[in-house]
Amino acid sequence: MFTGLVSDVGELIKVEERGQLRRMRVACHYDPDSIAIGASIAHSGPCLTAVEVAREGNRTIIDVDAAAETLALTTLRDWQVGQRINLERSLRIGDELGGHMVSGHADGVARIVAKREFDGMTYFEFQIPAALAKFIAQKGSVALDGASLTVNTVDGDRFSVLLIPHTLAVTTWGERQEGDLVNIEVDQMARYAARLIEAKTG
Repeated sequence: MFTGLVSDVGELIKVEERGQLRRMRVACHYDPDSIAIGASIAHSGPCLTAVEVAREGNRTIIDVDAAAETLALTTLRDWQVGQRINLERSLRIGDELGGHMVSGHADGVARIVAKREFDGMTYFEFQIPAALAKFIAQKGSVALDGASLTVNTVDGDRFSVLLIPHTLAVTTWGERQEGDLVNIEVDQMARYAARLIEAKTG
């Protein structure tokens, strides 16, 4: 489990295609001694397992594998060397829950259809697959590229968020532009609520 609070921004430094598996090497600033083989780390949303960990200079190098389903549902299939990635280590008992409960299982991708900057903040509007629209609620939570964000407005299959300067500075969101695709994970509570409603009316 994760909280959607990005704790580092990594860089993709190597990609190796292995049939339906994609091995990716990510450089970051985590302490390598604190990352065990098999550890779960969210990479701009999707949870990936560390299969190799090493130190190179002043950076930690982590190898992760993305399987066919993850590649089909997320933006990971399009990542190239140089890609910057929002990272979050898995939640530990006793950690502060500052965002919302995030599983690291992306539901699909959202497209940025509008961007507006003002007063150091940035307004983004997104379009999402119609099947996900019922899980997005005004003032509810959503994870976008691994960051826990609050929904401002909802209009059909579109919704908006407003990012403050701190979030823009410590994540990759300051680099996002209109037309970009980002990974989306809907709020788990919204998912369960919608399922209960379907069960009652079905």
